Amino acid sequence: MYNPYKLHPWHGVFIGNESPECVTAFIEIIPSDTVKYEIDKASGYLMVDRPQKFSNIVPALYGFIPQTYCAEEVALSNMKATNRSGIIGDGDPLDILVLTEREITHGDIIVKAIPIGGFRLLDNNEADDKIIAILKNDEVYNMWKDIQDVPKTIINRLKHYFLTYKQMPDKEPHCVIDEIYGKQVAQDVIRASIKDYQKHFIEE
Repeated sequence: MYNPYKLHPWHGVFIGNESPECVTAFIEIIPSDTVKYEIDKASGYLMVDRPQKFSNIVPALYGFIPQTYCAEEVALSNMKATNRSGIIGDGDPLDILVLTEREITHGDIIVKAIPIGGFRLLDNNEADDKIIAILKNDEVYNMWKDIQDVPKTIINRLKHYFLTYKQMPDKEPHCVIDEIYGKQVAQDVIRASIKDYQKHFIEE
């Protein structure tokens, strides 16, 4: 049926029939943004979350995978992999970084992306995985099929951003990357986040 209203990017946009091999990603911010935009969960519109505090800029298209949620299943996958305990999901949709050689000039768009790996990131005892993906049909980066294909310099740039973007000079760091995982684990994390979404938003 025709829907005359704007769909909510988290709940109204379909993750895609090929998930988790290929997913829809909603892009909130791009590398040239000097403020952090984030989806307003109530309305579905982008809002200014905060100005970037320091010189950090996001090194890729950054957003989330619709119809995902980080709760019990995502936390369980983290604890199984790290042998940590007491981890909870961060209560947000699953984050994704999309690599492309093309310049995309603004956020608030949806793209198709191929997950090839991710970071098992812990933020103040909350599982906050970052999926790393390639823009579908990218003419240059489509040769990267798994995380080991990505040059170490790019991985280090991504790691540096997430380890420092919330870091205040006089505070202890609270973001930790326990693991850099490949495509198969990334797909498992996506499946876990889909289960969490279905449990909290479909089955209730």
